[in-house]
Amino acid sequence: MASFFHSWSFSLFLIVLTSAMFIGKSMAVVYGKARVPTVFRPSQWSLAHATFYGDETARETMGGACGYGNLFQTGYGTNTAALSTTLFNNGYACGTCYQIKCTKAPACYGVITTVTATNICPPNWSKDSNNGGWCNPPRVHFDMSKPAFMKIAQWKAGIVPVMYRRVPCARTGGLRFKFQGNGYWLLVYVMNVGGGGDIARMWVKGSKTGWISMSHNWGASYQAFASLGGQALSFKITSYTTKQTVIALNVAPPNWGVGMTYKSTVNFS
Repeated sequence: MASFFHSWSFSLFLIVLTSAMFIGKSMAVVYGKARVPTVFRPSQWSLAHATFYGDETARETMGGACGYGNLFQTGYGTNTAALSTTLFNNGYACGTCYQIKCTKAPACYGVITTVTATNICPPNWSKDSNNGGWCNPPRVHFDMSKPAFMKIAQWKAGIVPVMYRRVPCARTGGLRFKFQGNGYWLLVYVMNVGGGGDIARMWVKGSKTGWISMSHNWGASYQAFASLGGQALSFKITSYTTKQTVIALNVAPPNWGVGMTYKSTVNFS
């Protein structure tokens, strides 16, 4: 009798375990939706060059093509860089993070620093790519803030060879959304993006609507042509690199306003 009981119990255990494994795999398919890692990992080291723009105050780096505005107020500070168009990827690289170290030059300090992409370094077709046209395609180039450049090399060097790699963006707190636009057009700048730091797609949902797809405007901004006034707003965001999707519910209250920045409690890993 005891033998029968143990045999029956073991069979039941196998059935439950098998069912749990099946359910677990099904849930992974439903929530993963893509066979890609959802946690951003550092890339391999690659060769590039770096210069700097502005002075020690980094005033010239404020604003920028990504639309982050005052970088001190939005949390990016002076550890920033403008990317050549090869890296900028039409603005989809805004918010990405890079480790940079000067290499094989007398001016190098041998120190690694981390910067966030906040601007574009446009081509200068009036100059040769190897003599002033440092950001001309297909060159991979970082035009760093002067304070960031001074961490890796003597600033008088002007331009130095560097090694770089993409790294996860370490952010404190959740995604932040800065609103612009009007009653029929909502333009949202997304900031403080963790993980890969980048965004591929975005949706907005009012308390009286379903999910509305937003189009990429430029830099780190997305837009929706819809009347969303008087509604609490939620956002769904997909990472460009990892394809991970997060949902920030009720980020903005019904009385949200243009020019305001709203904080969420979710971020990418």
